[in-house]
Amino acid sequence: MTPYSQLSKEELLALKSDLEQQFEDIKGKGLKLDMSRGKPSKAQLDLSIGMMDVLTSESDLVSSDGVDCRNYGVLCGISDARKLLADMSEVPERNILIYGNSSLNVMFDTVSRAMTHGIMGSTPWCKLDHVKFLCPVPGYDRHFAITEFFGIEMINIPLLETGPDMDMVEKLVAEDDSIKGIWCVPKYANPTGISYSDETVRRFARLKPAAKDFRIFWDNAYSIHHLYDDKRDVILELLNECIKAGNPDMVLKFISTSKVSFPGSGIAALAASEANIEDAKQYMKFQTIGHDKLNQLRHVRFFKDMPGMYAHMRKHADILRPKFEKVEEVLEKELGGLEIGTWTKPLGGYFISFDAMEGCAKAIVAKAKEAGLVMTGAGATYPYGKDPKDSNIRIAPSFPTVEELAVAAEIFVLSVKLVSIDKLLSEKN
Repeated sequence: MTPYSQLSKEELLALKSDLEQQFEDIKGKGLKLDMSRGKPSKAQLDLSIGMMDVLTSESDLVSSDGVDCRNYGVLCGISDARKLLADMSEVPERNILIYGNSSLNVMFDTVSRAMTHGIMGSTPWCKLDHVKFLCPVPGYDRHFAITEFFGIEMINIPLLETGPDMDMVEKLVAEDDSIKGIWCVPKYANPTGISYSDETVRRFARLKPAAKDFRIFWDNAYSIHHLYDDKRDVILELLNECIKAGNPDMVLKFISTSKVSFPGSGIAALAASEANIEDAKQYMKFQTIGHDKLNQLRHVRFFKDMPGMYAHMRKHADILRPKFEKVEEVLEKELGGLEIGTWTKPLGGYFISFDAMEGCAKAIVAKAKEAGLVMTGAGATYPYGKDPKDSNIRIAPSFPTVEELAVAAEIFVLSVKLVSIDKLLSEKN
């Protein structure tokens, strides 16, 4: 295809007229489509429905370590659940602390605790003049929402194909003791789908932060969420690398089964050094006498072990893979060679990241909404909702059907074309 930038003003105007007619035809259908959030589809949720039958009134509700899961107690979670989440996190069981149903809640609690009481004896962050977090961008809006809620200053770090710009990370954390953390989605990152390289992980482990209470917030949300059996991203396990580098306490890993079993009814865990785990438990004992052990037991008996979990995730992949491929197919067919957008082709996770021409993202999302397609708000992948280039758009293919995605993708590419033509025409005037 001829790049749009090489077309004359007359050619662009003629093309725009034709595309506007196509857009009006679709708009007239009154569609209601949604590619805004990475929600599992009904078909994915149905994969775990058998979990509802694992425990009945006739079931033995005692865990393998002798805990009656109906009763109070066991602050750190039953051993069976700790073992399962430890294997999922690639750490020993002693480095796992089970929480409730949401890893996002664990992250919020961790930042809240640091604000009010500090980390492992350090000064509470609320008593400091400045607290800052590094934020790889584009990134996860809910991470940014947590730090913004607590008034923590956020600093953008470019996300490269190998992970965050580590030259920038190393320099900033070494020079500024008000930098207390960095948000990371190391595998199939939200929203780009990239995975951190081995060298990036090792450089994280070797960081020399000025703040002794600096922590890497390592959200391993998509650790087993592959789309292909024969093509998988593999990343180094950071806690072990930190131990080898002499920084065992620097990482806090967050993981859950929310997009493995049921979102909102999974198991969440913190994987960290024993010192960090003990520090967290000192505060947890004031919050609860123990999290939902019946839910922990239900997960263990349904999945049994990691091979069981891997087999389950292959079923998820069978549902998700055609959806990603459909979106990528339409993007390539309709936008390939036009030089008005680029996009990622992840091997796992839940998102495709699209970069439009500078200054076009908000207009594209608004245009798509006109035709009945709801997308993640432009700017959501940056702190404070401010994308400095107004170019990044997160595409979430998981919830609609493949048939709905085909239509949604067509609306999206039409919106990209129309907004891009307007941008080019304005430059020619």
